[in-house]
Amino acid sequence: MTALFEPYRLRSLTIPNRVWMAPMCQYSADVTGDLVGAPNDWHFTHYAARATGGAGLVLVEATAVSPEGRISPADLGIWNDTQVAAFRRITDFLKSQQTVPGIQLGHAGRKASTDRPWRGGAPLAAAEGGWQPVAPSPLPFDEGHPVPDALTVEDLRTIARQFADAARRALDAGFQVAEIHGAHGYLIAQFLSPHSNHREDEYGGSFENRARFALEVVDAVREVWPQDLPLLFRISATEWLEAGGWEAADTVRLAALLKEHGVDLLDVSTGGNAPKVRIPVGPGYQVPFAAQVRAETGLPVAAVGLITEPAQAEKIVAGGEADAVLLGRELLRDPSWPRRAARELGGEVHVPDQYHRSV
Repeated sequence: MTALFEPYRLRSLTIPNRVWMAPMCQYSADVTGDLVGAPNDWHFTHYAARATGGAGLVLVEATAVSPEGRISPADLGIWNDTQVAAFRRITDFLKSQQTVPGIQLGHAGRKASTDRPWRGGAPLAAAEGGWQPVAPSPLPFDEGHPVPDALTVEDLRTIARQFADAARRALDAGFQVAEIHGAHGYLIAQFLSPHSNHREDEYGGSFENRARFALEVVDAVREVWPQDLPLLFRISATEWLEAGGWEAADTVRLAALLKEHGVDLLDVSTGGNAPKVRIPVGPGYQVPFAAQVRAETGLPVAAVGLITEPAQAEKIVAGGEADAVLLGRELLRDPSWPRRAARELGGEVHVPDQYHRSV
């Protein structure tokens, strides 16, 4: 058995292997009618394919905890029971393929109300179906983006409750893993970073203050999420700014606090909160950040970022740099990557009866 295909246990949950699907927005939910924010046939086919391909854990894309928390009008949401019912079709199928269903819960903050990426991704006016974004401070994400409304302390309490309500619904929808989206420049990341958080109250200034909202959301979710099921947190380990941003040392410091507050694994990515930064993209370029968190805090981690080859993924897990790998674009290109990797490495992975001729 290779390290990549060893089962992995988090709390009472056993994930059958260490090849996991990273959350990737599809921008394909309905935008009008009673099914706004609900998954549809596209989402079912998209996630089902990766389950039949052998992924041990599938993390469903960033799913908004409120309508205002969507990145685009076509984002998934989990703020009502109609959406819950639509998700059950997906989670039931994933479980039938021995894949663990997980969901990423998020709020876009100042990066909300934008068009779909393939239509340019520009901010949307109200007449185009957009809405007013919110943020820690009235600072736009980039040139041409609207100035967001600064959130009040009462607003923050409301959003923390929305995360908790979304977690309850996610459990009802059949998900076994919940991940809080604290990366890529969305709302929680905006609070963490001094680049985007210029507040002068108890949610701004010092590291402790900037981390306060993230920990309050974790506490709210952990309170309603079953103690026997794992809670993940996605972080951007660095913003790739030369100065004045969130850095790797901050991530290590936060990881230790997240562990104390009941987070079971850190999903380590980078970037997203500052536009036009230079990122040294290359194979496994974000893995060292995951390895640093694991080494310095003992918190389990998953690594992501241009992990494309089975031998590369095996080395990351076997070498102790991460406890699992999260594949994104590579699983878009090849939904059956885990089965291919198992053949190359001599590992075992679930294969549907209908596909046994491919083994």
